[in-house]
Amino acid sequence: MRGAYDFEVFRAVYDKVMAKWPAEREAVRVPTPFGTTYVNVCGPPDAPPLLLLPGGGGATSASWYAQADDLARRRRVYAVDLIGAPGLSVPAADRHPRTVADLAAWLDALLDGLGVGAADLGGHSYGAWIALHYALRAPARVRRLFLLDPTQCFAGYKATYLLHALPMLLRPTPRRVRAFLEWETGGADLDPDWLRLQEAAAGFPSPKPVTGPRPAPDALRGLDVPVLLLLAGGSRTLPHSRLRSSGGTPITYEVATRAAGLLPRVEADVLPDVSHHALPQAGPPELGRRLSEFLAG
Repeated sequence: MRGAYDFEVFRAVYDKVMAKWPAEREAVRVPTPFGTTYVNVCGPPDAPPLLLLPGGGGATSASWYAQADDLARRRRVYAVDLIGAPGLSVPAADRHPRTVADLAAWLDALLDGLGVGAADLGGHSYGAWIALHYALRAPARVRRLFLLDPTQCFAGYKATYLLHALPMLLRPTPRRVRAFLEWETGGADLDPDWLRLQEAAAGFPSPKPVTGPRPAPDALRGLDVPVLLLLAGGSRTLPHSRLRSSGGTPITYEVATRAAGLLPRVEADVLPDVSHHALPQAGPPELGRRLSEFLAG
């Protein structure tokens, strides 16, 4: 049951954003114990698989449209609508993910249904949190992992971010969603279709998302998977305080340093002049280059 909000409007805008994907894109529906997962697929069928997880809130697989063409040149891309979140996945009536273990079981079933044994894995924001937890629980199924401005992985939220998000979280409306995104992105020139999709997702009848503590430091130290961590330099979400050398020149960001001290095989960097919610759909050209280089090994 879709609830009182207008699903037809949501679907129309969703399809408009998906029209920005490569022309050969196809959609598949994969049954899992938690419901039917909707996956947008593109790229050569015999290329190595890449699973993409979107952020939370109103984000969907459609948000990867700006990166899909580049990624699909060397990978079979599987971009997922999260179960129980805005999108075209349909959760089971009697079961939805409640724990991190449930999310891992969902991704196991999804990869099995796609006929994929192991894949490269990437996520943005909340999707990065899911991806990192999955890599910790099923490292044999994750070849390489990239995290775009991940939340609740290496640092908590900024207090100002939570205060600005509170009205939208308490009573989501299109107007509140737009106001929040315009604040977090600093008035950046966002794709109007993508922005309308975020507005159309307001009020989506979703169960409470799975949340939890950050991954344990000891678990992160034992993760033997190559990781690319890209932080949004203009993010108002994470406490990206700059660490400076004695000469006053910025040398890195605190979150990147924290991750580098925990993950044994991490490459961490900052994408300047882009905000948290502008990723990945409005990322700088450097984003596509970094992702392609990392996935190429």
